[in-house]
Amino acid sequence: MLKTLATAALLCAASTSAFAAEAKRETFGTMPDGTAVEAVTLTNGKGMSVRVMTLGASIQQVLMPGKGGKTVDVAVGYDSLDGYAKDGQFFGATVGRVANRIARGKFTFDGKEYTTPVNNGVNSLHGGTKGFDKVIWAVRDVKQGKNASVTMRYVSPDGDMGYPGTLTTDATYALDEQNNLTITYTATTDRPTVVNISNHAYWNLAGPGRTAMDHVLTIPADRFTPTDETAIPLGQHKSVAGTVFDFRQPTPVGARVREGTDPQIVYGRGYDHNWVVGDAVTKGQHLMARVTEPTSGRGFEVWSNQPGLQFYSGNFMDGTIVGKSGQIYREGDSLVFEPQLFPDSPNQSQFPSVRLDPGKTYRNVITYKFFVAE
Repeated sequence: MLKTLATAALLCAASTSAFAAEAKRETFGTMPDGTAVEAVTLTNGKGMSVRVMTLGASIQQVLMPGKGGKTVDVAVGYDSLDGYAKDGQFFGATVGRVANRIARGKFTFDGKEYTTPVNNGVNSLHGGTKGFDKVIWAVRDVKQGKNASVTMRYVSPDGDMGYPGTLTTDATYALDEQNNLTITYTATTDRPTVVNISNHAYWNLAGPGRTAMDHVLTIPADRFTPTDETAIPLGQHKSVAGTVFDFRQPTPVGARVREGTDPQIVYGRGYDHNWVVGDAVTKGQHLMARVTEPTSGRGFEVWSNQPGLQFYSGNFMDGTIVGKSGQIYREGDSLVFEPQLFPDSPNQSQFPSVRLDPGKTYRNVITYKFFVAE
């Protein structure tokens, strides 16, 4: 009887191990100042793997099978650390303290004016000239088993990029056996401050050398926030009905980009806007977007607890960027989905608040649910 139980236990352990997601930690490269950058690769039994590096707590690689089992890297970026260390495209990065744009790099908070460096024309973008994407995060925890995960931490000191308060931020990436990649951002502060953190992964589900304009997109939102010519929201919501922003039904991303003279598209030669999926942060997650690539069958749904989705269609990739395998990245070669609070929220009180007080925890949970449609 004891032998039988022992045998059963061994079989159970072997079965669990066979389907356990794994995490492998290694050195990815060295920064020009000699600082080592680590990478953790999460792998499951379905043929998916995700590599996350400590520079910017960034997604560096996502290997995903398609129809017939062909696996390609669907995350746009660079093969080595050199490109990430030199370039400012936010490839795969965690962006903050305040993701998206702040008009003229200025905002008033609790009666005091703050200034953060301008790095996007006249505006501040993704935290300023040295946002969360450009710092080295510390690996706090690596796990494997039912889910493979890595947690990284960055402590942003009081006054960092002009923002008040010491902010402690954790980023956890977890891959499960259902091909779900969940990114959980949490942050706490020692004094009132503003926080809006997101991930800036660039995706091309077709793989290297293909446009992303043929990807079919659904965004379940009936409103978006129109912007001025510098991509700062004008302050109101506008219906997507009858506009090029209506993705309530599955539509190829590039189908309407070149149509008409909508100034919202002319400004950016494509999409770089916030869709109003909800009016406040929710307790649970909700669908933000669904995208499929018809030829390979690869797709994913994006879920989050955030009210806004910034969708960017790679408009400013101008053919001067040489990425993975020597690929030249052109306009429309990738798509970015950033669940977050609304752009310029520190200056627009009618938008969901980006305020974080001591004793409270900021939380943004983003799940990519990858699938292959036959």
